[in-house]
Parts: sequence; C-alpha cells; structure tokens
Amino acid sequence: MNIASGCPNNMPHNQVSTPVILITGSNGQVGFELQRSFSPLGRLVALDRNACDLSDPDMLRRVVREHRPDVIVNPAAYTAVDRAESEPDLAHAINGAAPGILAEEARALGSLLIHYSTDYVFSGDKSTPYTETDVVGPRSVYGKSKLAGEQAVAAVGGNALVLRTSWVAGAHGSNFAKTMLRLARERETFNVVADQFGAPTTAALIADVTAQIVGRFWLHGDRAGFASGLYHLAASGETSWHLYAREVLSYAAGRGVALKADAERVLPIPAHEYPLPAPRPSSSRLDTTRLNSTFGIHLPDWKQGIHHLLDEILS
Repeated sequence: MNIASGCPNNMPHNQVSTPVILITGSNGQVGFELQRSFSPLGRLVALDRNACDLSDPDMLRRVVREHRPDVIVNPAAYTAVDRAESEPDLAHAINGAAPGILAEEARALGSLLIHYSTDYVFSGDKSTPYTETDVVGPRSVYGKSKLAGEQAVAAVGGNALVLRTSWVAGAHGSNFAKTMLRLARERETFNVVADQFGAPTTAALIADVTAQIVGRFWLHGDRAGFASGLYHLAASGETSWHLYAREVLSYAAGRGVALKADAERVLPIPAHEYPLPAPRPSSSRLDTTRLNSTFGIHLPDWKQGIHHLLDEILS
C-alpha cells in the first residue's frame, strides 16, 4: 500500500478541503501512471491488491468507507485474458461484481467513480471503428466479465465514467512492446499476427486524460452538470499487431539498441496460425468522437505515445 502525504481525512465527507482520491491496482500499468497524473489534484490513497482485493466484497466496502474518497479511480482488473477461460468465477468477481460495489459506495458518498473497460466487449466483426452505442458481443470470458462490470456500474447510476480503452502499454509492467523488444534481442526472426487491428494506447495517456477530466470537470467544475456515462479512450490512428511490432523495433534500432531481429525479420501471420485459449476481436478500433466532443480532449496518434513509452523503457 502506498498512501501519499496530505491532510488527514477525519472530517465529514462534504467538508474535506483537500480532495481524497482512491486509486486501486496501484502496481498495474495504468494504476502506476495514475499516481503521477493525480498527485497535483488531491491526497492520494493508492492501494495494491493486498490492501484492496477486488475479489473480496467486504474488504472493498471497508476500504472505501474508511477513506471516504471524493474520487474513486478503478484501473484494477483481472487481465489474464487466456487464464480467465479457466477461472471465470474469479474474473467475474473482479471485473464484473467489484465495479458495481464501487459504484454503490461512490453513490452513497456522492463521489465520482472512474472505471476502465476494454475493446474486448465487442465481437470485432465491425468494419469501421466501434462507437459507444454499438451492439456489444464479447467472445471471451475476459470480455464478458468486463462487460458485466460496465453494466453493473450503469445499473447503480450516480456519478460515474466508464472509459473503454485498447491495447494498453505502460513503462511499468508487462505489455506487447516490451515482449517484442525481448524477442528481438533473443531471436533472429519471429511471427506476429497481422489481421487484428486497433490502436496501441499508453497507460500515461489514459492517466493524463483521466486526470484532466476529473480536475477540470469534477473537482473544479459544475458537478451537477458532470457528463457521466460511457466513453471510448484510445489513441488516434490504427495498426495491426504486426505493424505495431515493426514500429517498436524500428524505433529501438534508431536509438541504437542491439537487436538480433530487425523490423524486416518480423513476419506477418493470420490469427488462426497462432491459436490462443481466448479469442481476440479482429477489430479493436474505438471511435473517440464522444470523448472529444464532450470534454474537448484531443487524442494523439498511437505512434507518438509508443515512441514516448520506448524512450522511457530504453533510457
């Protein structure tokens, strides 16, 4: 558990002068970045799984009632997509039930809940980017559990944002970009799926956008007019896993990183040649028009974020 310094939270909730911001999953990719982006906004209570286990409803309620936060940010999730196929109950407890509990506690306090979801709630069959009003159709246990979490938050109501994102990568934790760098150092060639499309989105971008929304529109704005609801948050542009891998290796090589496999040695294959326990959507492209029009936030091209990420990883 990591609790940043600040004013004690021993006053009634509506009299707290310094906002209290509770962040779950503090050791995750997004949770790690949220601590940086939210630190200027209030007193952080950043909790890891040991201090706030989302599979334990009693602990979850106890933690929220102890700290009485003005804002709850929930990046914690069961993210082992393939393992979820054999652990559906645990995946649904963490991804499906826990967000509803947080929504209930937030509503009781009059607080704001920020919850993150995923492109995996879609089947992936659409030929154009998915909007928030498109029909969902998850094909994996992970996707179904995340959809259940969205629905649980919506059923409670209150002030809540559900932010769907895609292909998350952060400097802290494991992700596709780091895996590609490792493989390129170890092998002279390897294959990557080329017929699944989306937008790599950095944990830093997700955290910065979230903090901007919360700071401007909740902590310093008109709370009564806060635009709760479902939004897509992903970097602009699109790519395939194959082209994403080649971009990572090209950029790393340009920085002088020694690799056995350069970008040209990453070979494209169809998804059916790389079978996994959990099916992935062929299209993970998310339309972010609603986020832009509601909050006036411009989302940069995915390459820009990945380059910044690689600069941090390789420095």
